[in-house]
Amino acid sequence: MTTSTPSPAPTLVPQPANVPAVSFARADLSRGSATGVTIGTPQRELATTGLATGSYDDPYGQSGIDYESGSWTSDWIPVAFPFDELVASWNAETPATTWIKVEMQARGAGRETKFYTMMMWASGDTDIHRASMSGQKSADGDVNIDTFKRSADAAPLDSYRLRVTLYRRAGSAATPSVRMLAAMVSAPFKYEIPSPFDGSAIDLQVPTFSQEEHKGEFPQYDGGGEAWCSPTSTAMVLAAHGAGPAEDELEKFPGPDYDDPYVDYAARYTYDWNYKGAGNWSANVAYATRFGLEGFVTRLRSLTEAQLFLTASIPLVASISGELPGFLFGKTNGHLLVIRGIDTQGDVITNDPAVKTNPDARKVYGRADFERVWLGGSGGIVYVMYPKGKALPLNVPGLPPNW
Repeated sequence: MTTSTPSPAPTLVPQPANVPAVSFARADLSRGSATGVTIGTPQRELATTGLATGSYDDPYGQSGIDYESGSWTSDWIPVAFPFDELVASWNAETPATTWIKVEMQARGAGRETKFYTMMMWASGDTDIHRASMSGQKSADGDVNIDTFKRSADAAPLDSYRLRVTLYRRAGSAATPSVRMLAAMVSAPFKYEIPSPFDGSAIDLQVPTFSQEEHKGEFPQYDGGGEAWCSPTSTAMVLAAHGAGPAEDELEKFPGPDYDDPYVDYAARYTYDWNYKGAGNWSANVAYATRFGLEGFVTRLRSLTEAQLFLTASIPLVASISGELPGFLFGKTNGHLLVIRGIDTQGDVITNDPAVKTNPDARKVYGRADFERVWLGGSGGIVYVMYPKGKALPLNVPGLPPNW
């Protein structure tokens, strides 16, 4: 059965001139159109009737997996500026024998793009292997692992919608559910560096883990060391919130052979089999939802905005790229670390996993130096992961919401 509940168009906050263009929106799960899933509750769940059937060939595992599925598509979400990139986020539960697919579609200039797959995702890896998808390029754009990018010569885009398909193996009674589906959209812009600092210092207590202590571990999940900056950072934030795998889960994997097994565990369960790495932004945030957390990926406009989260006791995982004085490797073409505080000089206190030992991870970087590789490198990308139900800081008045 197909159901549809239209929603009124939201009132857009105009995009000011000379301000980084970024917007974040959660899809309204009580509206949209659905086939084979319930609608009108906070979560999308498979209905008992009206399911599609098919067979899935996992490129990295078993072929011919018979399934039942239902799907939900959001209403169109307008954007206050022409956007070039989109990163999706989801908070979902996928018990054994279930998985989901997240897609996006954009429109602008009187036409709609095709639907692009952002990820086939499951919290485990015994049914399907979670993976982004290559080979989706069209005249409108392409998906680069976790990010849809509009083609340079394509028409401007001014709205998008999201679709989630929920799957279970044929014969299973298990039910996947999605409690949050969202996207961040953005356009290129020059950031003000350094951003203003009001003199308020803060330093959150975040356990320190080193990616380098794991170098050579589990080559099937990209082998630790530099490859594990993202899951190491994610594991640190989970530990700060008192979340993460239980002891019995750690005893099953990876076992007693390695120290800090939460890092190895995070690497396995964030691993993207298409990307062949554990650095998929969306997959890292989705991993946190296994442990009672909520989360999303967005862009922030400054360390001033980051400090709003720190004041709310929410450390952030930030993506950087470029040359950073004091960084272990001098420069990077892509690295993740934790923002845990701001010192009295306005410089940023981090837990940087690019260190030789765990105690070395707490490092301070100059404000301008850091913003240059964060805002100028990734456009201010952060993972926001926090306990379920915890209040987020208010968005900056007069700007399109970016969380």
